[in-house]
Amino acid sequence: MTFSPTPRDLPNCTLVTLPADIDISNADSVYAGTMGVVNTRKDRLRLLVLNLTGTEFMDSQGVRLINEVREQLHRPPRTELRVVARPEGLVSRVLELTGLRRDVAVYDDLAEAIES
Repeated sequence: MTFSPTPRDLPNCTLVTLPADIDISNADSVYAGTMGVVNTRKDRLRLLVLNLTGTEFMDSQGVRLINEVREQLHRPPRTELRVVARPEGLVSRVLELTGLRRDVAVYDDLAEAIES
């Protein structure tokens, strides 16, 4: 399955909504699709927001892909990464348990992530 994101370019950021499930079957495709968005905007992208509010399942492969996106964005020109996840959801719990929340700004509210 190939992930083809439909990014939303907002005044100060680009928003990418990730799929409902992220696991070994699609993590590489989600990463490639996300980095495709980044690469086509590399001259002007300063903030990337990954929307996981609709993601119902994510395992360690989702954590790996977010971490790999973060590592790529830290290379010049640097781009800030923010993640949005429902606070009561599995994704938020996975981000907490794996420690990724320490490395990536995770927001409970999409509007707050975009505007902060």
